[in-house]
Amino acid sequence: MKTKIAILILACSLSSIAQKRKLVWSEEFNDKTLNEKVWNFELGDGCPNICGWGNNEKQLYTRDNHELRDGKLVINVTKKDGKFYSTRITTAAKKEFKYGRMEARAKVPTAVGTWPAFWMLGSNIKQVGWPKCGEIDILEYVGRAPGEVFTSLHTQSSHGNTINTKISKIAGIDQGFHEYAIEWNEESIAFFVDGNHVYTYNPAVKNEDTWPYNQPFYFILNVAVGGNFGGPAIDEAAFPQTFEIDYIRVYQ
Repeated sequence: MKTKIAILILACSLSSIAQKRKLVWSEEFNDKTLNEKVWNFELGDGCPNICGWGNNEKQLYTRDNHELRDGKLVINVTKKDGKFYSTRITTAAKKEFKYGRMEARAKVPTAVGTWPAFWMLGSNIKQVGWPKCGEIDILEYVGRAPGEVFTSLHTQSSHGNTINTKISKIAGIDQGFHEYAIEWNEESIAFFVDGNHVYTYNPAVKNEDTWPYNQPFYFILNVAVGGNFGGPAIDEAAFPQTFEIDYIRVYQ
């Protein structure tokens, strides 16, 4: 009971802080094309460095499997000649943030084998590697687990395994648009879905292995297909699929 009360107090405190913050950056996807002063494309299958993007994923990333339509980014996941195609974009070295509220409004694809994500990586990844740089998974959804949202963190102390995580069963999450957010400060990272608090990471001991979250991070949007997390089963008949993102906003 005391733990539940403490979490409730923390969530209320974070909500109060959020109300005092100001919008410092937003991506509303209102242009005709992605602004490459903000966004980088990551292409191919990850080879030669991390083939299968480190997770035995099946897709090839291209510049063409997306569009800006009606004020939204639409990532189109397609299948052609036995291969899957998608898009993966990042704000690395262009838009990076330390602390604040990060949120996105999105509609996930639901086919078995799809794995959409809205996530962040530490800006020092090229210097220290993964997972020492830290990872914040604000939204992960896999078609093999309908109705479940994964909110997770990766750190050196977990050796890359997702032990700092919460799986939230949310009715209707696979229908329409929903808001996914974090409240991140010097002490903790709290996760929210549609304004409801679902998980908080607040390690008692904070060092470079447990708390790489004292530096700027950048955003990533993508849809993977299959892989270690997406699962070996892929409903090929369900393609094409789309991942739609209405906006990304950062408050500090």
